[in-house]
Amino acid sequence: MYGVSFDSVADNRTFAEKQDFPFPLLSDENREMGMAYGACDTEDAEYARRITYVIDEKGKILQAHPKVDTKTHAQQILASL
Repeated sequence: MYGVSFDSVADNRTFAEKQDFPFPLLSDENREMGMAYGACDTEDAEYARRITYVIDEKGKILQAHPKVDTKTHAQQILASL
């Protein structure tokens, strides 16, 4: 599991440590991954849309969740796996 943010590596490290994330939080400052996966529409987007993809070990997308409710999403994903 990975998280991705448009923030800098240093900002992501600080945030992930503060929130005690059990997974890496990657930095996508140039929005390449965000644009490729539909989290933003332009390279100057200020924020990414909250989306989730479940990707297998071969890189195949198994599930796409384009709208995420942060209050229930973790339980939803765990139940689907």
